[in-house]
Amino acid sequence: MTFRDQNREAHPGPDRDHFPVGAAITVADLDYDPHPWLARLRDTEPVSWLPALNGWLVTRHDLAVAVMRDSAAFTVDDPRFSTARVVGPSMLSLDGAEHGRHRAPFTRGFGRGEIYARLAAFVTAEADRLVAAMWPAGAADARRGLAGPLAVAVVAEALGLGDTDPATVLDWYGAIVGSVSDLAADRGEVGVAGATAFRSLSERLDAVIGAAEGPPSLLADAAGARRGGAGTGLSAREAISNAAVIMFGGIETTEGMIGNVILHLLSHPAQLALVKADESLVPGAVEESLRLEPAAAVVDRYATHDVRLGGAAIRRGDLVTVSLAGAGRDPAVFPDPNAFDVRRPNARANLAFAHGPHFCLGIHLARLEAQAAVHAVLHLSGLRLDPERPAAPRGLVFRKPPSLHLLWDT
Repeated sequence: MTFRDQNREAHPGPDRDHFPVGAAITVADLDYDPHPWLARLRDTEPVSWLPALNGWLVTRHDLAVAVMRDSAAFTVDDPRFSTARVVGPSMLSLDGAEHGRHRAPFTRGFGRGEIYARLAAFVTAEADRLVAAMWPAGAADARRGLAGPLAVAVVAEALGLGDTDPATVLDWYGAIVGSVSDLAADRGEVGVAGATAFRSLSERLDAVIGAAEGPPSLLADAAGARRGGAGTGLSAREAISNAAVIMFGGIETTEGMIGNVILHLLSHPAQLALVKADESLVPGAVEESLRLEPAAAVVDRYATHDVRLGGAAIRRGDLVTVSLAGAGRDPAVFPDPNAFDVRRPNARANLAFAHGPHFCLGIHLARLEAQAAVHAVLHLSGLRLDPERPAAPRGLVFRKPPSLHLLWDT
């Protein structure tokens, strides 16, 4: 019996008649183009039971904030949380004092000042190098030529894996993500490939933590294990579990951010012209893209006790999924919510990096990478989407274009 089956037996779903819109939604709807459905839910069932998810979906901005802020009522610390079953407990899968203990050692290293001091030059140079390498062909898939390689290179640099073959890092990442996805979909236990990849990654990260010499890394500093650093209260295993989570987020969501913002800009010529004329608008373009299409579309929580939210009676143990994509288009917060406007004054009110105790640790690094990528591609003359190979975001949990074919003049 799977965790999902156990939850279904303990907490049978509410009467579908009470949530007719939620009952009509399929997984395919949420994967392909969720926004029309999310708008209907926001208007009529802002906390709705979706049989397709066997859980609640929260789509209104204020209710999304309430759930993510209240870790006592809506927790990540649940055996159904699949990431912890692959990489072990981490800041991603713990709440309360244990969450604080796991997160605190990494907080300083991922602050804005530290990130820019350590990594801004590297990120900018790497984005420029990747775009320069693409330029002679006059065409490329920007996901494979820019977004993905940049995300891998930067997370490797941050974690002290810079001398590891990027293909190896991608193999580890792919196997771990595959195991997490299989568990989330109730396709069995942790597979051999995922376990082997995590073991190999752990061995490499353990060497980074323990190295007395070599370039500094955020991981080694967080572990407090180098050059006489003070202990942090994390074991090597715990530091490695958190590093694996950082690697996952640093590749998956950052790649999606970059692909989505380039797609948004090239799909809106007037907005692209504004940004080309004034590159100080690049950060606004990134935030507006995050609002419209967050790379992580949802986050999951589990109710710790019976609670009412937005008129719905949620029971202890129920899955409560927060739609960051739905919250980003809430007209109560963002007027004309479906428009892409790089000058939108409150675009940073988006929830793409979550909220509350689990607010994304890597927010400053992800923003830096996305902005560097946009600056780099803006210098390609005649940059445009390939009309023969259209692109659109896809994905239930992580949303990005599967490919992003661009053309430019050489």
